[in-house]
Amino acid sequence: MAASLVAEPPILFLDEPTTGLDPRSRLELWEVIEQLVAGGTTVLLTTQYLDEADRLADDIAVIDHGKVIAQGTPDELKERVGGERLVVTLVDPDDAPRAIEVLTPMCSDTPAVEDGAVKLYVRQRAGAIVEAVRLLDEAGVGVDDIGLHRPTMDDVFLALTGHAAEEETTA
Repeated sequence: MAASLVAEPPILFLDEPTTGLDPRSRLELWEVIEQLVAGGTTVLLTTQYLDEADRLADDIAVIDHGKVIAQGTPDELKERVGGERLVVTLVDPDDAPRAIEVLTPMCSDTPAVEDGAVKLYVRQRAGAIVEAVRLLDEAGVGVDDIGLHRPTMDDVFLALTGHAAEEETTA
């Protein structure tokens, strides 16, 4: 890669450039790639590390079994998955039905209990945590932890394909 950068190419093709790198080296390489792009180099990057695509790409093509199944900016692709997700861990897991009841007006579909937490996609991000805490407190439901999470590119891939990137189909 260093040899290809000496010529300051207008276009650079990188095929899984961070495979096998430790976390520090991976971040350093990401910074080099970002500097190249800032300097005007167009980078075509193939990667299975979707957090890498999220950080580095202006436009992403999701490929499944050799076919492009979606394309767009990271934000556009994440919006297709459903927006912001509120995750509430309750002090008493038995309060989940009551929590679902009081949080339902905030969300775009029915909340669910997954891995011991109440999870829901919120209609509006701004003020969602404050509103959820207020509603739960008024209902007497104790909150152990709460967070608002944006979908990851892994979430996007799973939603678009219905399977993990490394799964193989057998004939």
